[in-house]
Amino acid sequence: MAQPRKAASRSRKARASTAPGAMPDIVYAQASPRSIGGTSLFDAQELINKETALNFTSDEDLVLNAAARLNSVGFDVLQVSPLTINIAGPASLYEQVFGTKLRTEERPVIKEQGRKDTATFIDTADTPVSGLINTSGSHLEDVLEGVAIEEPRYFHQNPFPPSVNYWHLDVPGDVSLGINADRAHRAGITGRGIKVIMCDTGWFRHPYFVGRGYRSSPVVLGPATANPNDDEVGHGTAESANAFAVAPDIDFTMVKLSFVNTIGAFNAAVALSPHIISCSWGSSQLNPPLSAADQALAAAISLAVAHGIIVVFSAGNGHYGFPGQHPDVISAGGTFMNPNGTFTASNYASGFASVIYPGRNVPDVCGLVGMLPRAAYIMLPLQPGDQIDVDLATSGAWPNGDNTAQNDGWATISGTSAAAPQLAGVCALVKQACPHLTPAAVKSILKSTARDVTTGTCNPATGGNAAGPGPDLATGSGLVDANRAVLVAKIRCLGPIRPILPIRPIQPITPAPIQPITVKPITPVQPITPVQPITPVRPPIGVVGPIRPQPIQPIEPPIGLGPRPAETEAQEESAGGPLSAEEIAALEELVLESDDADLDL
Repeated sequence: MAQPRKAASRSRKARASTAPGAMPDIVYAQASPRSIGGTSLFDAQELINKETALNFTSDEDLVLNAAARLNSVGFDVLQVSPLTINIAGPASLYEQVFGTKLRTEERPVIKEQGRKDTATFIDTADTPVSGLINTSGSHLEDVLEGVAIEEPRYFHQNPFPPSVNYWHLDVPGDVSLGINADRAHRAGITGRGIKVIMCDTGWFRHPYFVGRGYRSSPVVLGPATANPNDDEVGHGTAESANAFAVAPDIDFTMVKLSFVNTIGAFNAAVALSPHIISCSWGSSQLNPPLSAADQALAAAISLAVAHGIIVVFSAGNGHYGFPGQHPDVISAGGTFMNPNGTFTASNYASGFASVIYPGRNVPDVCGLVGMLPRAAYIMLPLQPGDQIDVDLATSGAWPNGDNTAQNDGWATISGTSAAAPQLAGVCALVKQACPHLTPAAVKSILKSTARDVTTGTCNPATGGNAAGPGPDLATGSGLVDANRAVLVAKIRCLGPIRPILPIRPIQPITPAPIQPITVKPITPVQPITPVQPITPVRPPIGVVGPIRPQPIQPIEPPIGLGPRPAETEAQEESAGGPLSAEEIAALEELVLESDDADLDL
């Protein structure tokens, strides 16, 4: 059920923390055509979820008309979706068309690797919702109900990795083993036929990927991006290796995004109709209300899930992650695997109870994540000399750096940015095992089969909540277990099974008397006069006598079988019904309670 908003909080705007930065040359936004439900996307009295998202879509003809009119007044129309139209233009154009005044504000944010900083946000003074432009009074008010200004968001060539002298994980083997995916692979569940899309900084065709024959489609450029063959930052390339480690046969596509136009990239991913979308980015949102851009992003996520797409978001690295706290996503937290194979909560990963969505605890389940200060934990491939490669190589010795060269195409990173594609890989295995499962069912399976993590605490920036027996705010339901999740998915996909009935016994045959056949003598039609006399070989055929049959003895039935009582027939007719819900639950419970050694099915 959707959660009611706190009306009193809707008028609050985020407060600037320092002097405003310069207005960017181009401002990106999401224009919302009038919703078919009659209520504006930005006026909904309840937070939008997968049950209500369709009410905020728009008529196709209206969307196309609005896009044409926006283009006619000078906006670049970058993308059209059922919910919003992605537009771009200088600040002066927004001010002229909508009769408003845009201003910049510096607000506190948490950037990559948990670094606290400020970022430039764009706002307007004429609406109570942060980042919302009012269209009333403009000549577009008949087709548009509001315009949400995009906000900045951040990440939560050697084919072999370099050797480093600290505890870390290598891909694919260590990650696959830690997630317990190897057993599923041996059973033929590798993600084959499942389409996974990541929205991230791009994807570089590293020799690591080429040498292993992973399936990848050409990079799709999201709105406001360029250079499809390059990943200048390195984040998308590196984190994608986590998905391949867990599900090596997925059909993979990267949608390259701009961090000042993320909704456009997410909608581009949805338009490709994947099974799964993995996102390792977001913002930190502790309290309501959501900004206009966050409302538009939340609605886009809910609409995707309503159409059957599994959406995975990282919970954050000290962030109160949004959209990681959205109730329709699978929220990815962090667990650290020690050298002895034991697990503890990652103190780098976020864990909290959402205030925006009451009753929503974050994360749902965990992947493998390192520890403070920088979670330098999983050795991952990236484009040589990119931003991350240089940054970690020049940040000193481990744990602040990664002890690798700045142009070797490898870096040791993790965070919940790594956990999200790991979970996406597990979702791919589950979907291969049982294709008809809904996003909610997949989330339920991941949570019910996760391994409980009972030691450690989550990031102190989100409360430092402690792990303990059962679900908790540090690790959610625990570390995801790919093999158990796949087995439960197979059980869910069994469908009705009727037991094999025994073959009915053969009944004895009661013979009837056979009447003898009387054969009359053959009379020639006319005498045959041969040209030459024929000497008969044998005497002429005489009269054929009647056949005298012998009586047929009845066939004895097999030992132990005989005539079947009426009650036996009735019992068989009532047998063979489908597996009941209780029987399915019992099988799942058997899987959950069994030792790993007993689960090589």
